[in-house]
Amino acid sequence: MKEHLTCPHCGKAVSRYRNPFPTVDLIIETEKGIVLIRRRNPPYGWALPGGFVDYGESLEEAARREAREETGLEVKLLCQFYTYSRPDRDPRFHTITTVYLARAKGHPKGGDDAAEARVFPPHEIPWDELAFDHGEILKDYLGAKDVKEPSEKGAPQAKVPPCRR
Repeated sequence: MKEHLTCPHCGKAVSRYRNPFPTVDLIIETEKGIVLIRRRNPPYGWALPGGFVDYGESLEEAARREAREETGLEVKLLCQFYTYSRPDRDPRFHTITTVYLARAKGHPKGGDDAAEARVFPPHEIPWDELAFDHGEILKDYLGAKDVKEPSEKGAPQAKVPPCRR
């Protein structure tokens, strides 16, 4: 969106652009389930680990950094899952998030913006307490993961979520 401001020195119109903020979120799987963090700051609730991409940082670097800061886990990024861009997905401002699928070992510990980090088996995810559009993201992931497709020999097999490598 383009806004026009007036230059305080010359009085001419100056354009100012408002762009969405790039963010990353991670679906981190461990042997026991999916890692969620309880947010320390508004909007409160449980969320996928993630955050803003710093200037000069790649999406992959941001994803690893956010995972380390918020969960204490070193993650192996598997692939990009989907990108979510609905303007109202974050009540604070317009963000565009790229979601990464990742694996980790160990026990998460909340840090930085995360008051707590825990592993939830899919059937124990606190759906009514999820922040942002993270319920939609998790449903997309779990739905894609559970879809069965016939193999070449006709036997159903689990469909791997579509990923960009």
